[in-house]
Amino acid sequence: MRANVEDYKKAARRFLPAFAYGYLEGGSEDEVTMRRNRRVFEDIVFSPRTMVDVGSVSLQCEMAGTAAAWPAVVGPTGLNGLFRHDADVALARQAHRAGLPFTLSTASTSLLERVREATAGELWLQLYVQRERRIAESMMARARACGFTTLLLTVDTPVTGQRDHYLRTGFTLPVRWTPRLLADLARHPRWVARVGRHGMPQLVNLSRSAGMGPDLAQQAAAMSREMDTALRWEDLAWIRRHWAGKVLVKGIQSVEDARRARQYGADGVVLSNHGGRQLDGAPSAIDILPHAVAELPRGFEILVDGGIRRGSDIAKAVALGARGVLLGRAPLYGLAADGEPGCAEVLALLRKELEICMRLLGCTDIRQLDRRFLAPPAGQAGPAPCIAA
Repeated sequence: MRANVEDYKKAARRFLPAFAYGYLEGGSEDEVTMRRNRRVFEDIVFSPRTMVDVGSVSLQCEMAGTAAAWPAVVGPTGLNGLFRHDADVALARQAHRAGLPFTLSTASTSLLERVREATAGELWLQLYVQRERRIAESMMARARACGFTTLLLTVDTPVTGQRDHYLRTGFTLPVRWTPRLLADLARHPRWVARVGRHGMPQLVNLSRSAGMGPDLAQQAAAMSREMDTALRWEDLAWIRRHWAGKVLVKGIQSVEDARRARQYGADGVVLSNHGGRQLDGAPSAIDILPHAVAELPRGFEILVDGGIRRGSDIAKAVALGARGVLLGRAPLYGLAADGEPGCAEVLALLRKELEICMRLLGCTDIRQLDRRFLAPPAGQAGPAPCIAA
């Protein structure tokens, strides 16, 4: 087991070819937003309580009506088959063994039916909406039939952000077999043996719901050029007609849009800038979180993602009012570095760090963690106001 998430990231970089690592790690344009996602956590200062009996600490919580062992969800990430074969199945299994829900992406590379067969745990579905809406309707129907409980409607990707690293590494779908790519693969024989020998991963769920064949170019076009750029708030009513479970709107980047999500019938939001992969210069979820919590009623679910690399980051998000966090890149680092056991180790490490953080804060129940355990921002006098999670 490695010491921290950063160590798994370094190991993932050694294992993966440059095009695959670039897809995993890269952000949009100058990656200002991606760096900010980390910096905002680093700028938050705790205010610990001492002389507290911390012999027993509870991390159990509930997110979107789902019980979880600690306040995290293994979030939706696409094209995971680039990192390990049958990656979505591995991620789901390890999320459930850690007591967490798993969210399957529309851009997943394992059939949702296969993921359901592999584990009995809580499954959520992340949904992109294409212009041909029957694709989304089919995917929702298939997920409902498999017992998926919560839908994350992603709204921050009407087009793909400008990702300079695609050009630098030669990343394309389908892959173009250039001399540079072949040389890259020659330097990564372990990846070729364990992942590449299975061929390029397919967007199998999108393909099945769209009635496509195994044509990755056609699948990629459906994921990007054919996104529904006319999606509006009123379309949440259409989602509700096809989904009976909880609906969270993912990709919210302002308090105003969080209010609109509630107004149009969502059960909650995921404050997110897509891991810094879309609009460079967008706010981080943590920038928006305290204001959204202050504006919205307690029963409205607010989750966050972006830049979670330590258990203490989870504690900071919860203290600021988040119900929980979505984990994106961190489990993928473990998966790429060491396969399914690496994913398990990253989740165990984050949970351990969170528990240690809680004990050092003098807080024995994650449900009691609030802004009283944070120092006021620089330049602000007096204790931080208490905003309940």
